[in-house]
Amino acid sequence: MARILAVDDEPAIRSLLERTLAKDGHDVRCAACAEEALAARPERYDLVLLDVMMPGMDGFELCGRIRTLTDAPIVFLTAKAAEEDAVFGLGMGGDDYVRKPFGAAELRAKVAAHLRRERRERVHALAFGDVRLDLAARELYVGEARVPLTKTEFDVCEFLARHPGQVFSRDQIVEGVFGWDAESDAATILVHVSNARAKLKAAGAEPVQTVWGVGYRWTA
Repeated sequence: MARILAVDDEPAIRSLLERTLAKDGHDVRCAACAEEALAARPERYDLVLLDVMMPGMDGFELCGRIRTLTDAPIVFLTAKAAEEDAVFGLGMGGDDYVRKPFGAAELRAKVAAHLRRERRERVHALAFGDVRLDLAARELYVGEARVPLTKTEFDVCEFLARHPGQVFSRDQIVEGVFGWDAESDAATILVHVSNARAKLKAAGAEPVQTVWGVGYRWTA
């Protein structure tokens, strides 16, 4: 399941997008204009569907704004068939486009493909449901609440979150966070992980899992 932001000024299209993608278990939030899209915090979503022709700020300009906030795939929904429009949109930071009118199967397949192959290096944020790491501000949020992590606690969480599902020993975390020549030891990591987990749990999230006898992993 992915969190998807769908932006289109036509109510019928928004309803179609929501119903179609819900069939694959996705959580779809719709916006009717650029202002609503930005207010919905696009950086919290795994993929953005973006209409090109909208009153006020058009989809191309909105794409440029969104791209400064998130690394997630941006797919244009466009009735504009001209190749130069598609090239311009991709140059603004978009990843792909679907021409209107589109079929449900085409839309679902394209969304699934982008979510499946999304592997770009994260620059702005890492998001896992309600848990979000703002990499630029170096802050971690659970929902709307900021979790007061220390610098090292955040570093440990970021290292684990960049490799979700992978198990790391304490020594591997020391090397990954501090470097191979670090003076910190595995016992230090134990303290940092314990502190971070306590703060996350108090905020209602438990993304760091202990793998007994091995180490820790971040659960997506």
